[in-house]
Amino acid sequence: MFTLAIVGRPNVGKSTLFNRLVGRRLALVDDQPGVTRDLREGEAKLADLRFTVIDTAGLEDVTDDSLQGRMRRLTERAVDMADVCLFVIDARVGITPTDEVFADILRRRAPRVILAANKAEGAAGEGGVLEAYGLGLGEPLRISAEHGEGMSDLMSVLRPISEEFEERARRDAPATDIAVEDGEIAEDAPDKPLQIAIVGRPNAGKSTLINKFLGEDRLLTGPEAGITRDSISVTMDWDGRPVRLFDTAGMRKKAKVQDKLEKLSVSDGLRAVRFAEVVVVLLDAAIPFEQQDLRIADLAEREGRAVVVAVNKWDLEEDRQARLAALKEAFDRLLPQLSGAPLVTVSAKTGRGLDRLQAAVLKAHDVWNRRVATARLNQWLSSMVEAHPPPAPGGRRIKLRYMTQVKTRPPGFVVMCSAPDKLSDSYKRYLVNGLRADFDMPGTPIRLTFRSQADKNPYKDRKKVGPSKLRKHLSGRKPD
Repeated sequence: MFTLAIVGRPNVGKSTLFNRLVGRRLALVDDQPGVTRDLREGEAKLADLRFTVIDTAGLEDVTDDSLQGRMRRLTERAVDMADVCLFVIDARVGITPTDEVFADILRRRAPRVILAANKAEGAAGEGGVLEAYGLGLGEPLRISAEHGEGMSDLMSVLRPISEEFEERARRDAPATDIAVEDGEIAEDAPDKPLQIAIVGRPNAGKSTLINKFLGEDRLLTGPEAGITRDSISVTMDWDGRPVRLFDTAGMRKKAKVQDKLEKLSVSDGLRAVRFAEVVVVLLDAAIPFEQQDLRIADLAEREGRAVVVAVNKWDLEEDRQARLAALKEAFDRLLPQLSGAPLVTVSAKTGRGLDRLQAAVLKAHDVWNRRVATARLNQWLSSMVEAHPPPAPGGRRIKLRYMTQVKTRPPGFVVMCSAPDKLSDSYKRYLVNGLRADFDMPGTPIRLTFRSQADKNPYKDRKKVGPSKLRKHLSGRKPD
């Protein structure tokens, strides 16, 4: 399978084309230029063609260390990584001097270049399509990413490339022995990657943390707050365990989010939280547990995700022992719903503490998937009730009869009782805290549901039998 990088100036429709090829609205799209900043990968399909597509930041004619300069270097890196570059121009605007500069760069750096004139629907794009011939990159494809026009032409150009890479893969593939047992091919299905979302306020160091895990500058970073806009996913391997890390946009207080683009970015980050299995809430050691940090952690708990709290920029702290004790006290006081969740100190800049964070994430995921046998649960419930009986509203004690686990991810339990609506919240918390402590489930959200099970008389609906009929029944005679 080959890799296709979509490159071009800002606002020529690269992200719209990316969404068209992957079949989903993964990349943020807006009328203003420069929305995309990071490299976003996706699995594209055109009819029967399958390939990897990369959405890139708009190419700017800047080479310094500014934000635009760093974005350009990241895009140039994508050009070097890709097997094919799809150079997109705006047919309605025509060829600009910046297009000519980058056409020359692509001729020198890219192994293959396909020229596409986007927004070419109607007569307004005719002039730009004709101008595109002057770039010397061959015949331009007339496409409309928004309306899906020209996709068949793009498929025709990509098909020979796809066949070439398939043939090369077959030729280079090593011969392997396939175990056959009882006439069937025994194959191990690939493990599904563990989904991990990194969330937090702007400038907490989320992108830097993921880059340190990857060992390369894959995501755009810098001193500016709010660099990340899309939720970017990267796949890697943790000691043989495949994981997918989601870098999300920094989440500010709702009242401060006025810009439409920032609203889209935050919404994209919230979607990443909902699809994740483990959420790492990244705090800034200098200003931890701000109100927005608490809201983000509470959101992850309400969504039922395993939560790990990581305190970044720990390399800047001086009195670390006292600071750590204060952080743990604040964590237990401000986030009681996540009691026992791991709190890990890290430095995304130096890489210190990343091994402990990795271990905490894997353990949190195991706890999130934990299942307890029904027999153990009911023995535990009896001991909990004996140690601290439930309340007796109106003089009638509530009876807790039976308990079972109905789901995992997160663990969910059902308790059958006589009057669930009269059970106090404090007693429910008593049971939840007991589950955490006795079954080693610290930090993970626990869903505990109480259902009514009224006493039933098994003879209630049977007909009454008189003494004479009973004597005849016992003697074997038919009743009159």
